[in-house]
Amino acid sequence: MSDARRGRLTLYFGAAPGVGKTYAMLEAAQRLRRQGVDIILGAVDTHGRPEVAELLLGLERLPPRTVEVRGKVIEEFHLDAALVRRPALVVVDDLGHVNATGSRHSQRWHDVVDLLAAGVDVMSTLCVQQLESQHDVVQQITSMRVRDPVPDAMFERADHVEFIDPPAKEILARLQDGKVYIPEQDARAAAAMYRKNSLLALRELALRRMSQRTGRENLIYRSAPRLGAGPVSERILVCVDPSPLGPRLIRAAFRMATGLRAEWLALYVETPRLALAGESVRAQVGETLRLAEQLGAEVVHISGARIDREILGFARARGATRLIIGKPMQHRWRDLLRGSLVDALVRGSGDLDVHVIAGDVAPHEVSPVPALRSPLRIAAYFWAALTVASIAATRLLHLPLFYVIVLLLVGISLVGSRLGRGPALGAALLSILAVEFSLRTGPDVNHIDDLQRAAIYLGMLVLALWVSGLTELSRRQAEAARIDERRLTALYLLSRELSQLRSEVDIAECAIRHVKKTMSARTVILLPGHDGELAPMAGTDVELTTDAREEGVARWAFEHGPAGRGTETLKAAQALYLPLTAAGRTIGVLGVAPDDPDKLASPAERQLLDAMTGPVALALQRVRLAEEAQIAEVRAREEELRGSLLSSVSHDLRTPLASITGAASAMMDSGDAIAPETRRDLLQTIYEEAERLGRLVGNLLDMTRLEAGAVALRTDWVALEDPIGSALSRLDRRLAGREVQVTLQPELPLLPLDEVLFEQLILNLLENACKHTPAGSPVRVVARVQAGRVLVEVADRGPGLPAGEEETIFEKFVRGSKANTQGFGLGLAICRAIAAAHGGEITAENRAGGGAVFRISLPIGTPRRNPGPTPRSRR
Repeated sequence: MSDARRGRLTLYFGAAPGVGKTYAMLEAAQRLRRQGVDIILGAVDTHGRPEVAELLLGLERLPPRTVEVRGKVIEEFHLDAALVRRPALVVVDDLGHVNATGSRHSQRWHDVVDLLAAGVDVMSTLCVQQLESQHDVVQQITSMRVRDPVPDAMFERADHVEFIDPPAKEILARLQDGKVYIPEQDARAAAAMYRKNSLLALRELALRRMSQRTGRENLIYRSAPRLGAGPVSERILVCVDPSPLGPRLIRAAFRMATGLRAEWLALYVETPRLALAGESVRAQVGETLRLAEQLGAEVVHISGARIDREILGFARARGATRLIIGKPMQHRWRDLLRGSLVDALVRGSGDLDVHVIAGDVAPHEVSPVPALRSPLRIAAYFWAALTVASIAATRLLHLPLFYVIVLLLVGISLVGSRLGRGPALGAALLSILAVEFSLRTGPDVNHIDDLQRAAIYLGMLVLALWVSGLTELSRRQAEAARIDERRLTALYLLSRELSQLRSEVDIAECAIRHVKKTMSARTVILLPGHDGELAPMAGTDVELTTDAREEGVARWAFEHGPAGRGTETLKAAQALYLPLTAAGRTIGVLGVAPDDPDKLASPAERQLLDAMTGPVALALQRVRLAEEAQIAEVRAREEELRGSLLSSVSHDLRTPLASITGAASAMMDSGDAIAPETRRDLLQTIYEEAERLGRLVGNLLDMTRLEAGAVALRTDWVALEDPIGSALSRLDRRLAGREVQVTLQPELPLLPLDEVLFEQLILNLLENACKHTPAGSPVRVVARVQAGRVLVEVADRGPGLPAGEEETIFEKFVRGSKANTQGFGLGLAICRAIAAAHGGEITAENRAGGGAVFRISLPIGTPRRNPGPTPRSRR
């Protein structure tokens, strides 16, 4: 979050509508207004009650947002206007209110979260039956079902909760006086709520919830480091299965965890049979797991063949102390055949407490997990019958019945392993009929008694069931393994490809490609820009977030967590938006809109999608860290260069200034008594040192302008002898006593040059030769055409270049290491910059026989010949 301060939430909490929550909240709002607090009314409905309307006087009211629904105009809280107005405090009544279709958020508590995130304080009201965790208990008490409850996390995150608790007798009196608003559609259900026993039960729930909140606050205070916090003593594990009992188990586990102040986890074990279940089963599991996540549980999804072993193993691995499972709703005979999960968990629980909780639905309303049935294939039954008939026909060859029975058992095994359970049972029944017919018509009727026949027939049936069952289990496991392999392969390929990418655009395109291949979905990746606003990356489905609502959902996901389709937060969105989090830092959002929205209801697909966000986030973070490291390295180099510059300034600028100051001071002190020769020498010193200082400052300015790109080339067709001759003339005095040989190839072409800058390049090279070579040593300047380019060389006969420094001498602030030189070390750096500005390059190397040669290579423009001078020498 960019805001340093989050808003404070104050809740007025009560057992039922009509206890006076809104009235108490408005009284507090009036007190704050009189104290000078910037407060506005965001959403308050008086329901025609005059005593409530009086409390609105004097309070600024935010204009509502009007929405037309089925021809009726509805006024809703205007969130965007509140965020623009940005007061200190907003009064938003009824936290669980369901917004009209077309609003940014489906419920009002989402609007409140946005206000709090923007740093705006909020006052609101809440009833106990609106809490998600109390949904089942309230329904048992009042027979009322809350369609869109408020997550308990909103109640827990409130900074202050004011409990409004009038006696039940007073609430009933208010109801009789018409001071309790009840919608017409809820009138019949409200009759069950406003009974004295119901109000007392609701009051007990509200008091218990307040007590749990107070206890949690006390625990947090006592767990402060100064008082020494102990480890969590309880950890609750609730087991989820695809049945309507799941949401009740989740709420019961939450209430238990809240009461015990314990951590809790929701576990779903996917067996091979459940892995191949239909969309309705996956949707039910997904809804239950989303509820657990919304209530604050750690959701875990694992795979295994034996549910009891996986549950107990996970419970021991995570240190669970209590296990919550649902009461079995299947028939007793299935427990006898397949075994009871409850019995297996209780027997293997050890020190683990097992809680078996019944559902709030009748057994006949429970929809068990649909069995995975293979379609009826007539061909399979035909081949099963043909197999039995072929084996039975061997009886006509007078084969003993014993061998026929063995062959029939083999045939049943083959049918069970190839064709499935139904054909295997059919083959077993046909085999029984064949054996029975043979016994009744053949000579073996007296050799096999009734007990042996029963054993043979039972063996055939058991063999058919056993072999076909093993085959079906193997097929399910193989299919589940293929599904797992597909997921693992998708993750492996994504991770491997991401590890090789070095740009955010490439990473985004890679992620989109893999998500589309896996989920068949439109996908977008949004990253925050310099202004903090989320922007879709190129290469993704940018049009997915062109709608302002979708952009708002993405922003919510970036700031708070998963949102959009398939979640309970902003579920009307087109896509599911998942935050890309790495190292505890959210760096972007992944939006996925599958072609088949039911895919988001599958826990396995959702888990795969969550797993894919990890490598993408890590790859994006790696790129950003690399960029930050590069910036840090550049800054470090800048600091190093700044240090070198300061070091040079402290010496190289101070030296000529000291010489100038000393010479001028000597002239001033001596006055007219100074000899003319001495005066001339002092003036010469002042002139030379001032000229040197000018060159130093000029080099600094030139280098700064060249690096900043502030120097615009003023090119013209120039003959090389002009800038070379001008540079030689400017250095007449410094080149005195040296042999300077200038050799220009005849008919050199005119070059497109900035004559002033190129003259400076030659001047710097000649001056560099004077600095680094002994007095009187020769200097040579050569220009010629070679391989379609013009080469200009400045060579000397000095000590040469240190080995390995042929490139480094062109860097800024690098000075020769073989001589005690003066200057900033910018001359050659300026030469390289000028050459590069003309599309050329400059190199340096040692000469045979001693000395160094600097070679400038320039491109030839439009061919224009110049009858240049003949080679000449200058002494």
